[in-house]
Amino acid sequence: MDSSSDIEGDSEGRNEGGGSTSDYRLLGRQVTVHQFMGGGKAADLLLWRRRNHSLGVIVLSTAAWLTFELSGLPILSVSSDVLLIGIIISFVHAQVSAFRNRQADSLPELVLSEEMVNSTAASLRVKLNHLLVMAHDVTVGNDFRLFFKVVICLWLLSAIGSYISFCTLVYIGTILSVTIPALYSNYQSKVDKCCGLIHRQLSHQYKLVDENVMSKFSWSLFKDKDP
Repeated sequence: MDSSSDIEGDSEGRNEGGGSTSDYRLLGRQVTVHQFMGGGKAADLLLWRRRNHSLGVIVLSTAAWLTFELSGLPILSVSSDVLLIGIIISFVHAQVSAFRNRQADSLPELVLSEEMVNSTAASLRVKLNHLLVMAHDVTVGNDFRLFFKVVICLWLLSAIGSYISFCTLVYIGTILSVTIPALYSNYQSKVDKCCGLIHRQLSHQYKLVDENVMSKFSWSLFKDKDP
């Protein structure tokens, strides 16, 4: 009995060491992919629980991308033409309904509860304040590591934008948002294991860079500011 308890204690100690990649979870232990995405109709759409709607999003986005990219037409002109055609069709439909003494279709009403509006406004206020604090830290120079991350992200976006148009970037983002959550939901354990390995390597490399470069550079900046 003592030997078995010692073996169990050793295995628990190894699991609690934090070094194993099997314990790594992208979305946390207590949250499923559906819950993480809100658990509503949008989550059902992105996780392909409504296959017809998910397939429709891919087909429509692909058709729109081909229309804008292959035709070379500007987005403003195509959008205006689509709205113009829609208004003309609605006007003709209303006139035909009046000619046949049929009641025209009523416009749908947007109904929002006061609780929903208040919660959304409160959440938006918290996120905006957090974003302003981060922007202040970046511009003033209080957090050099955050400044370095923002510079790298903006540089990557600038490099990507020089090769890919905005319309293509939106199309790629739409396709990835419809496919990646569903693939991750089906292969969650394998993806978490691979991400755990990558996370350990990146954390190790970032720690080395932080200790050898960033800390010394930020210390020298604060030293130059002192009189």
